[in-house]
Amino acid sequence: MSNDNVNTKINFGSETFKRYFANTSWMFAEKIFRTLVAFFVGILVARYLGPDKYGLLNYAISFAGLFTSFANLGMDSIVIRELVKSPASRNEILGTVFRLRILGSVTTIILVSVTAFLINEPTFNLLLIVIIASATIFQSIGVVEQFFQSRVEAKFNVIAQSTSFFIASILKVLLVLFNQPLLYFAIVQTLESLFLAIGYYSVYRKNNLKLSEWRYKRETALVLLKDSWPLVLSGVVIAIYMKIDQVMIKNFMETKDVGYYAAAVKLCEAWYFVPMAISTSVFPAIVNAKQTSEKLYLSRLQKLYDFLAAAAIGIAIPVTLLSDFIINLLFGPEFKPASPVLTIYIWAGVATFLGVASSQYLISENLTKLSFYRTLIGMIINVIMNFFLIPIYGINGAAVATLISYSAATFSIGLNKKTYNQFIMMMKSILLINLIKEIIKYGINFKSKD
Repeated sequence: MSNDNVNTKINFGSETFKRYFANTSWMFAEKIFRTLVAFFVGILVARYLGPDKYGLLNYAISFAGLFTSFANLGMDSIVIRELVKSPASRNEILGTVFRLRILGSVTTIILVSVTAFLINEPTFNLLLIVIIASATIFQSIGVVEQFFQSRVEAKFNVIAQSTSFFIASILKVLLVLFNQPLLYFAIVQTLESLFLAIGYYSVYRKNNLKLSEWRYKRETALVLLKDSWPLVLSGVVIAIYMKIDQVMIKNFMETKDVGYYAAAVKLCEAWYFVPMAISTSVFPAIVNAKQTSEKLYLSRLQKLYDFLAAAAIGIAIPVTLLSDFIINLLFGPEFKPASPVLTIYIWAGVATFLGVASSQYLISENLTKLSFYRTLIGMIINVIMNFFLIPIYGINGAAVATLISYSAATFSIGLNKKTYNQFIMMMKSILLINLIKEIIKYGINFKSKD
């Protein structure tokens, strides 16, 4: 029975808050570490390869990325949801999803290879693309990550992810120091997924759990696929409208332009760990809140929107003002054309942050079809705008297309009566209404004390 008299204020001293705060802290520590290392290593690699080779590497990554959502099957949040609801079915759920992802990975590699061959990609480009796509095989064991997330034990994921990332980063630095060719950087890209798979296996075993106990169950597979197929399609759509810009830039312009664009995009997307880490960590709490009270459930969602909107705007403003300085400092004058792209693209983070959070709402409400429809809207707008804007405005046009399409996808949630209230909640967060109320309230209380 719902209890709408539940206190929605955050109790910072409660055990529940401490648990989720500790879980989020582990995720943030790992993501901050990775972001800092990725910044320096990424800059080193970009400077070493130069715009042309760096552009080719990112083109191969983007091309492969158009298909990798098939491997994941859109099941991440659904697996967490099912594990929270039925922890006793752990081995059945993990074993089933693992088997499905292996099949999805094989399908992905075949699709990537055939498509690249049919469009007559040069042999070297084809080799880069296939090597990078092969990483999906090792990513299948990523179900271990969802298992620890369902138990709010992110520290085990952090150990595996940090270790694999650190090893791969060292290898990239060594490649630069020893003047190795571009092909080796693509190989390391895939090796990182292999190292991560070994890490997940190790931490799972460390908790006295065995992969050999995983069991595939056809009935479970059908149930999971029934819930996840809209997310699979959504993942394909997301991949297209997140990666198609670099693929289209390569076809309309030159490889070096992909390098300029990729440099700016890397700086913007480096911040996307913020909504992912927070939303993934508090997702179990949001699911549990719905079972307790609708008021508590919506309150937690609003707080999530408020925090993520404020964070995105807080990042975008200084980056906009300092874009020239940032590009010159980090990448050097050779990458100067990336500066205006950075200025435009960074504001797509506002829609991205809120889009990640609202996706959690759609999953908790089992409205995965709406998730697909809104990303489809974003993809269509992005492809059309890239087609018209890139030939006229170059890479700046691609950045504008991304900003508009990301925003359209996120806020199209307001077109449906069932989810219109989420649109209102997100608009409140962008306008910082609750933050302003808290500041005014604090000011009144402060004056009253005087």
